[in-house]
Amino acid sequence: MIHEILPVGMLQCNCSILGDETTHEAIVVDPGDDIDEIVAILGRHQLRLKYIVITHAHIDHIGGAKKLKDLTGAPVYMNEQDIELSRTIGQQAAWIGVQPPEVASIDVLLRDADEIQCGGIRAGVLHTPGHTQGSICLLIEDNEDNGKKKLLAGDTLFRDSIGRTDLPGGNFRQIMESLKEKLLALDDATIVVPGHGPLTTIGREREWNPFLENL
Repeated sequence: MIHEILPVGMLQCNCSILGDETTHEAIVVDPGDDIDEIVAILGRHQLRLKYIVITHAHIDHIGGAKKLKDLTGAPVYMNEQDIELSRTIGQQAAWIGVQPPEVASIDVLLRDADEIQCGGIRAGVLHTPGHTQGSICLLIEDNEDNGKKKLLAGDTLFRDSIGRTDLPGGNFRQIMESLKEKLLALDDATIVVPGHGPLTTIGREREWNPFLENL
């Protein structure tokens, strides 16, 4: 499996480009900005974009989705509970002092336990409300790499921290339940790709993350 992580935009959102080396099909997760660089990575690996997946509808994660959709024709996938939040992109842009991007229409609504298949890559959807109501994580299994798993965690879990809950749609009780019931149920060896910052593992966060010590 090809997996490139590109920090995009002024908030350096970790955009993941996942590609199957046999079928040359690809998934892009959280194309918040810098779409030309994302397209260049797809071209370098000769990948055809099949899915655009949004973990949640904050501008740094969804801001470039329409441009990427227009360039590639790939459909956009997101949880229904963040549709209303996606319509506040203008307000979100004002908060961080940037021009508002055009809002992408959502083609497919993702639900908990849905699965996205891309060649030998399987991406299971975990609905993890708390940072936003529609926040999701993707549990990626690469069939060509002995079932090795990665969690694309959006802004639900970070190295030594968790997603903030003081923005519209945030709920601290919900995010703690999501972490306990969904993420800490995963194997300790699961590699975590947060929405921002360095990679970690479920085991490391279980042991060292101060927000998780009493879960």
